[in-house]
Order: sequence, then C-alpha cells, then structure tokens
Amino acid sequence: MTDTGINTAVTYGLFAAWAVHDTEEVLYGPRWIRENLPGLRERFPDVPEAVWKAAGSVDDREFRAAVGVMALIVGAAAGAGQRSGGRSAFYQGALNGFGLHGLVHLAQAAAVRRVTPGSVTSPLVVVPFTLWARGRLRRAGVLRPARARDVLTGLVVAGGATVLAHTVGRRLAGKTAPRF
Repeated sequence: MTDTGINTAVTYGLFAAWAVHDTEEVLYGPRWIRENLPGLRERFPDVPEAVWKAAGSVDDREFRAAVGVMALIVGAAAGAGQRSGGRSAFYQGALNGFGLHGLVHLAQAAAVRRVTPGSVTSPLVVVPFTLWARGRLRRAGVLRPARARDVLTGLVVAGGATVLAHTVGRRLAGKTAPRF
C-alpha cells in the first residue's frame, strides 16, 4: 500500500480486469467479425467501406498480437498507478479509457441488438471495476476531476492505443497494411 492508501487491487486490478475482458475479446472477436460482417455491412450502409475492409482484414494471429501489445500498455499504466499511489495521469487516463471502452461495447451490442465480443464482461467486470477503482481514488483524495473534454480525451487515447496495438500486431503477424 502506498502513502495514499491505494493498494494493488486498485492499480494492478486494472490489468487483471483488462485481462479478463480481453480474454473474451480474443476468444470471440475475430470469428464474430468474420461471421457477422456481411450482415453488419447491410444493416449499416453508411459506414465507410474502409472501416469494413479494416475490420474484415484482422485475423486471429494479428488480433492476439495486438492484444499482447495492449497488455504492455495497460500493464505500464497499472505500474505507473502503483508507483504513484494512484496519482498518475497515465494510470487514471487508462482507467477512464477502460471504463469508456466498456460503455462502447455496450453501445455496440445495443446497436446490433445482440451480444458482441466484449459485451459480456463490460457490465460484469469493466464498468464495475472502473467505478470501484475511481471511488477508491476519490476517497483517497487523488482522483483527478473528470470534465467533458476528459471523456473525449479518454476515448481518443483508447482509440489511439487500439490503433497502435493493431498496427504493431499486424507487423508482428507478418502482414502489411490493409489495402483500402
């Protein structure tokens, strides 16, 4: 425990919760996309074709490599949180991005009106852990205030980390950039 009273359950718990969530994504993500891409294209015709091509080009190997890269990012954030007693902006940003990521999964499931990869652990693990950890940080007096722009920043950073992870994952899987 650090001088703030924030213990490893709050900081390294981010990595543990992420691992549970991403296990669901690894098990079901790429296959679900392959099986559902034609129906999604039909149902959402206004989505640019480049998005569908990018989503359809991710195979299991690339996806697992991308998850490995993301593990490094989330692990580094959790470590920064532990070293700083939960004060780290990197840790708190990752925590907020993780929670927002869970809400995006729930929105995706609502949009397609069915279970999607990540939508099972989001309400059971992602969102509850994020709220619990933020509550612990708040009680310890180290939680940074969340403003509307912080929500946007969290979504952009989470999206950027995902793009980075997939870009590196594609390279690790021996693939070139997708052709659009």
